[in-house]
Amino acid sequence: MRLTMYTDYSLRVLIFLASKQPDELSTVQEISDAYRISKNHLTKIVHELGKLQLIETTRGRGGGIRLSVDPKDINVGKLVRKTEDDFHLVECFDPNKNLCVLSSACRLKSVLYEALQAYFTVLDGYTIADFLHNKDEIHALLFPTSQS
Repeated sequence: MRLTMYTDYSLRVLIFLASKQPDELSTVQEISDAYRISKNHLTKIVHELGKLQLIETTRGRGGGIRLSVDPKDINVGKLVRKTEDDFHLVECFDPNKNLCVLSSACRLKSVLYEALQAYFTVLDGYTIADFLHNKDEIHALLFPTSQS
């Protein structure tokens, strides 16, 4: 299973925000600079994370973004389900596009479905907080010039 950049960046934004103090605001530019990724792409992701009520935004001078929920309350499996378009691992997972002649007799679909469920079982066992046990190391990588 491969995650889209959208989901990858969504996770990175949440980890970035979770690595800061709860009341500390960040900007999309700051996140873009830290990860060396497109500000335009991050702007869309931040907007969506706001719609999912995972972050709050403050507009205007001195504004920024921060988590609106505790990192331990952001389940990774749920986030991945919300940020990915589909989980069609193979053609037969999509009934509207399935042209495989083996579909009625093939057991591959059930095995892959079982694997996908195992994948989500693992992701469902983690929250963003689980990625912060080495918070000092993460902070040093994201903010190399600041003092911790």
